[in-house]
Formats: sequence, structure tokens, C-alpha cells
Amino acid sequence: MSAPLDKPQQPKVSEREARRVAEAAREQDWRKPSFAKELFLGRLRLDLIHPHPMPPPEDARRGEEFLATLRDFCETKIDSAQIEREAKIPDEVINGLKELGALGMKIDREYGGLGLTQVYYNKALALVGSANPALGALLSAHQSIGVPQPLKLFGTQEQKAAFLPRLARTDISAFLLTEPDVGSDPARLATTAVPDGDSYVMDGVKLWTTNGVVADLLVVMARVPKSEGHKGGITAFVVEADAPGVTVEKRNAFMGLRGLENGVTRFHQVRVPAANRIGAEGAGLKIALTTLNTGRLSLPAMCVGAGKWCLKIAREWSSVREQWGKPVALHEAVGSKISFIAATTFALEAVLDLSSQMADEDRNDIRIEAALAKLYGSEMAWLMADELVQIRGGRGFETAESLAARGERAVPAEQILRDLRINRIFEGSTEIMHLLIAREAVDAHLKVAGDIIDPDKPFSAKAKAGANAAGFYAKWLPKLVTGPGQLPRAYAEFHPDGHPDLSVHLRYAERTARKLARSTFYGMSRWQGRMETKQGFLGRIVDIGAELFAMSAACVRAELLRTTEDYGREAYQLADVFCRQSRIRVEELFTRLWSNTDDLDGKVVKGVLSGTYTWLEQGIVDPSGEGPWIAEAAPGPSQHDNVHRPIR
Repeated sequence: MSAPLDKPQQPKVSEREARRVAEAAREQDWRKPSFAKELFLGRLRLDLIHPHPMPPPEDARRGEEFLATLRDFCETKIDSAQIEREAKIPDEVINGLKELGALGMKIDREYGGLGLTQVYYNKALALVGSANPALGALLSAHQSIGVPQPLKLFGTQEQKAAFLPRLARTDISAFLLTEPDVGSDPARLATTAVPDGDSYVMDGVKLWTTNGVVADLLVVMARVPKSEGHKGGITAFVVEADAPGVTVEKRNAFMGLRGLENGVTRFHQVRVPAANRIGAEGAGLKIALTTLNTGRLSLPAMCVGAGKWCLKIAREWSSVREQWGKPVALHEAVGSKISFIAATTFALEAVLDLSSQMADEDRNDIRIEAALAKLYGSEMAWLMADELVQIRGGRGFETAESLAARGERAVPAEQILRDLRINRIFEGSTEIMHLLIAREAVDAHLKVAGDIIDPDKPFSAKAKAGANAAGFYAKWLPKLVTGPGQLPRAYAEFHPDGHPDLSVHLRYAERTARKLARSTFYGMSRWQGRMETKQGFLGRIVDIGAELFAMSAACVRAELLRTTEDYGREAYQLADVFCRQSRIRVEELFTRLWSNTDDLDGKVVKGVLSGTYTWLEQGIVDPSGEGPWIAEAAPGPSQHDNVHRPIR
């Protein structure tokens, strides 16, 4: 008898099994050097990023030409206020972007795309995102994580020929992984794709499908049952959005990105040709993670654009708004906020451009750099937008529409705060990014000593690991004692005459990288197998690494601009200020590694969950509606109208 369809067929997965699935999906080997990986091991490999890599002249020429065309379109064809007001991007705007070739920015020219480099693709996203963040999200979801990128990396020639020309000019794509009860724990994925002859039959429900409402092609992650001739496992498929059995049941609404076409998509007995499977069965998660290695760079690109806009508005507003006889910018309390926005925007652009150029050159493994760029960019952009709202005061809290109605400039400061908030959740929340990066940062340790702390390993394996670890640490630990950061003349090229001294910051970064590596080792020695539960400690380790990466990128970018632009001195000044601000944050994070309330917080949490503090909740009214916390997503035919709306 078949199982009833009134309850979700949710796989029951233990914590250990969930970790095993996640571990199997990550790239195991390091075939290329990584600046960030070396940084976490205590080595400042400046030679990997300096001199700053540059795009080939022809790539730069084509990129600049497209940016000029795109800028004109953004200035003349996009009405951001209308998108915000109507919660919808007009079809003519999307069709206009199609005509420009914006759907194919990252698709190779042989398939009808523009073939832009990662550097110029990100510059384009920053530009479009500044015009309207929902538009930037549409283009990013289509190309960075949608069908084009996994096909580029893992698709067959037949798949590329069939789909990429459509995706370059006419068809919008979406990426479908998340489910109503599955977020960053894909081991519990419930959507299935059952082999049936030369096809798979797909059933399930996907949530938060960015672009899903208007998409023509979908990349869907589904679980293939293991059977004779089928390895099974989570697998990636290209699915036609108008295939029989595909229903977009709802368009979701959010606090920000009001033009986002994000929905709930149901699959009921959807027949997907086996030829549409991307890669092998069971390779879906690895495909998703590999796609995100560069795909994550799209979010910091739009964060850079947001930072530039925040700086422009802060400059213009605070120079005309007077308090106590002088512009508010000249009051230290406000001026410090403007300095933070300017310096941080410079550093974010440095991190983005460096990571993007390294992605284009493909000489380095940038999985950690891209993750750090996403983490750091999303957190810092949110802080910059919050500071802009504070600088604007009451006008920062007032909507642009209301400001215009009063006869003032319609500055959407509160909107950018709402729009940016999702970036701390999109494509891996800050908390998940901390864990993902931490896992990569301690990879070298786990490879030599992991069996020692693994309770499932036999004594013989632990003994062998102990011998390997002894050899590794005997060579590694002494190198963490001294380094170039203690030599007064190290990195002297970063202190040219008449410029702020950036060499002092690189020496600090080198010393601090060694201190970071020692702290990681101390943590592993102290907690051993419990290290993975120390998420507060691991998060701070990652945040220190992010600051050191940003400092290094800012210094390298400043030196590049000194030799190539007329504003090199000013770039050095911004890099200097950023590094000084960053160093204060780093020292605070080091203090909090060992002096924190993590253990006490855990006790309070247990009390909260057990109801110990319910008395504290008295005296309020809860305006929330009725209903389950998580909607059921039982497989079966849809009971809703299809709100799928392809744009032609």
C-alpha cells in the first residue's frame, strides 16, 4: 500500500548523517593555492595577490563598453520608485535588459552571451543593483546560481547547446533547493525524482524560489532513490517551468526587495528527461556548492554598489544639513559614521575586485575568498545602511514617497536598509557561512588529526593519525613564532614617499595571521571533538580572518591605484583609515575568543526552551496570526491556481 499523501515524506536524518552528507558534498582537495586558506594557517602569502591581478585589455574594453550602455539604460528606463510602489518590475524593463544581453553577461559568446569576465559581471550587478536591488537580484539569481552557471561547469555539450542560447537572450532561470522544512540542511531534502525509463518523475515542493514566478527554466535539486542501476542521492536537473505538473502556487512578499519574483513551486508527477540531469546521480550538492564558489560574489557586488550610494547620500546630505552653526558632517559623532562608510566601501570594493579577478584567472582556489567576500560584504553593507539612516535622522526613517509628498528629495534610505537585510540570509546565512568557512579553515588540521577526535575511528586509525599529527605540528608550530611582521622594513613598497604607511598594517596582518592560527590550534587542543559545537568561537575566528583578508586587499588595491590612477594618495588614505578601524575590531574579537558568555548563553537558551522564563513574556499582546510554524508540503496535485508568469 502506498503511503498516504496527507503528511510530508520528510527523511529522518540524524545530526551525524546530516554532517556526513554535507562533508561528502564539499570539495575535498586543494589543487591550487589559496590566499585565505594560507591566512588561516598563519601565512600571509602576499605573493598570491600582489601585484594586483588585472584583466586583459580586450576584456576590459568590452566590459567598459557594456557598462556604458547599461548605465544609460539604468538612468533612463528604470523607475525604482515605481517598482517599490507596485511591488513589481515592469515587463518592459526586463525585456529591455534582455535586448541589451544582460541575461547572458556570464554566458560565453559562442552561445550568444556577452562573455563578460567575473570582474565586469560584478560591476554590472553593482550598477543595476544601485538602480533597483530587486533587479540586481533577478539578474544574479538567473546567472550566478540559476541554470547557466551549473551548466557551464558541469553540463554536457548537448545541454549547453540546447539551453545556453535561450538563457543568454530570452529565458529567465531559477535555482530550487530550499523546501518548507529544509534550509541549510539538505540531507533532509524531501523532493524526489524517481527513475522511469529514460525519464525521472519528480514530486515535491520548493520554497523561496527566487525568479521562480517568472522563470522559464529551473535547476532543481531532488533526491533520487537508490535502486538497481541507480546510485541515487541528491541530484541536479534542468526542468522546463511550463512542464505539466509544475505549479507556482504563490508569489511571496518580503520586507525588502519588493520587486522580487520569489514563490512556492510544486512538482506533481513532473516528467523530466534523463538528458536534463546535470552531472551524475548524487552529485547535486557538490554541483550546488561548486556553483556558489563564484556565484556568491554577486551579493558582495551589490553590497559594494549600496556602499557607494550610501557614501554619496551621506556626503550630499551632511554637507547641507546644519546643526549648531555648522554642517553635521563636521560634528565628530556624525563624521565618524561618514568615515566608516567611506573606508568600508573602499575595502569592500577591494575584496570584491581582487576575488573576482582571481576567479577570472583561475590560478587560485577562491572558495574561501568568495565565502569571506559574501559574509563580510553582507554584514558591513547592512551596518553602512544603518549608519546612513542614522545620519539622515527622521528623514532616514521616512519613506522616499513621503519625503517627495512634503516637497523634499525622495531619498530611499529606509528602503536600502530593508533591501540589504536579506543578504545576511541569502545564499548561506551569516551563521552558516561562519561554519562553512571554519570547516575549510581547519581542513589542514582535520586531515592530519581528524581521526584522533573522531569517535567512530578504531584505535589503530587514531594511533596512525597521532603519528601524522606529531610530524605536521612539529614543523608547523615553530613557524608561527616569528615572521616578516616583526621586521621593521618588511613590505616597504607599501610606504612610498608622501603617502600614509600601509606597510605597518601588512606587518600587523602577518603577525595577526600567526596569532589566529595559534588560537585555532589552542581551541582544537582544548575542545577536540567538541570543537564543532563551539560555534561562537569558530565564528570569531572566521571574522578575524575576514578582517585580515579585507585589510590585505585594501592595501594591495591602494598600491594598484597609486600606480595607475590620479587618486592614489587618496586611496592610500582610505586604506590606512580602514585598516586602523579594522584593527580595533580584530583586537576586540581576539578578546572575545576567550572572554565571552557563550556557556552562560547556552544555559539561558535551555531555560527559555523549557519555559523557565515565560513570566518575562507577560504584559504583551501577540499580533501574530494562527497557523503552523512550518507549512506542510505533502506531495500531490496542486490545489492552487498557477501564478507562473513568463515574460515575453
